[in-house]
Amino acid sequence: MLKILVIDDNPAVRSTLRLILADEFDEIVTTGDPRLIPAMLRNSDIDGVLLDMNYNSNRLDGSDGLFWLERIKEMADAPAVVVITAFGEVSLAVEAMKIGAEDFVTKPWDNDELVTKLRGAIERNRQARRNTAALSDAVKIGKRESERQQMTLEQVKLKHVRDVIDQCDGNLSAAAERLGINRQTLYNLLKKS
Repeated sequence: MLKILVIDDNPAVRSTLRLILADEFDEIVTTGDPRLIPAMLRNSDIDGVLLDMNYNSNRLDGSDGLFWLERIKEMADAPAVVVITAFGEVSLAVEAMKIGAEDFVTKPWDNDELVTKLRGAIERNRQARRNTAALSDAVKIGKRESERQQMTLEQVKLKHVRDVIDQCDGNLSAAAERLGINRQTLYNLLKKS
């Protein structure tokens, strides 16, 4: 299931995008107020964001979009972001890419290109998150292995005993049986720790 958040202050653009994306994505959520972004992303169930770069008609420099892009990308498990900008603002789109946007689309857009870019951005974002998680797991495993190598034999034995007790949900009789010792020996080992 793919869920997309469309943020654009123009109601006609939001309606059009909702129609275009409806056949391609499972759920389309729209808003014209970027201040709602933190609340809308709180549940981490949005896969992609289509973010307009301008929200203030007095200031059309894209700074509002860059501000909200930064807020989105600061979130844990941030969704993919594709910025949507006017044709002449390619330099703004490049700046957005530097901040973390996965891609950009210019107005007026090509429907097929828009869908392709959104799907590609979501897949790249998911792959990046998988890579980050795998790297984090590898670092944790390396740290545990390093700590284990510095343990004494007695510490290794006690850790193994505690791990078996945890695997047996705290049932000391089952843990003693799995360890191949009697309950009294297990109690004696636990007293030493």
